[in-house]
Amino acid sequence: MATKIRHSLGIDIGGTNIELGLVAEGRLSQRTGFAVDNFIDRQQLLDQLIDTIGTYDLANVRGIGIGVPGIIDPDKGFIYDLQNLPIWYELPLAEILSKKFSLPIKLNNDSGCYALGHAHYGQGRLYRNFVALTLGTGLGMGVIINGKLYSGLMAGAGEIGMLPYKDGIVEEYAASVFFTRHFGQSAKQLYLAADQEDMMALEAFNEYGIHLGNAIKIIMSMFAPEAIILGGSIARAFPFFWKSMKKTVGDFEYTHQSEKTLIVASQHYDMGIMGAAALIAP
Repeated sequence: MATKIRHSLGIDIGGTNIELGLVAEGRLSQRTGFAVDNFIDRQQLLDQLIDTIGTYDLANVRGIGIGVPGIIDPDKGFIYDLQNLPIWYELPLAEILSKKFSLPIKLNNDSGCYALGHAHYGQGRLYRNFVALTLGTGLGMGVIINGKLYSGLMAGAGEIGMLPYKDGIVEEYAASVFFTRHFGQSAKQLYLAADQEDMMALEAFNEYGIHLGNAIKIIMSMFAPEAIILGGSIARAFPFFWKSMKKTVGDFEYTHQSEKTLIVASQHYDMGIMGAAALIAP
């Protein structure tokens, strides 16, 4: 009699959407999601998540892994601080969900989960030491050292977006707010315009590449990774910012290191979900 394949349910909580999916043997199935923008009430958003989880057949699910965009206690599954989703400050999410569904619940930083997904299922399998950047509503970073996710205290490792930069912080120049603040349009709108060779849009991504390149030089100084994998919604515009990004990285003080550091755009869009599921079982 064949053994039935057991799944893990991965949940990727973002500042704009929450995405869910079942993962088994390196494959994602039954992906669903919903926007968080419509929710201003803490309990209402939690109820929506619970209802969405309830649409899955959980009889063959071994546990639920969740990527969270903020500072958490992974051992307790407690969310302390979410910069991009403030209505979920101080939320005992694992306790709530484990009581509701009687399943193991594990939490970690969402960018850490994204990197973990690549370590198990994506381009990161080629490297022992790499980082994965998520370019979107915020700027996140997951760190893989010797093949394992390095989370740090309260899963706070990799918060490069909070570092001081110019007149603010890195995230203000290397995430979506850069485009709305300096060019008056969203990254998605400018991406579509750049695809039509709009000059302002092309210049927006050229400037963005310079700021992202400076962030990457900080990462190279801190971690000296073998590879840097770029993901998130803005990474889809990689062809429009890679030249200025590479030129900026080329100014890195240690030339031999910069020449050997591979910077690539992710070939996968579901690594956040898959990495969250990998918290339960790779």
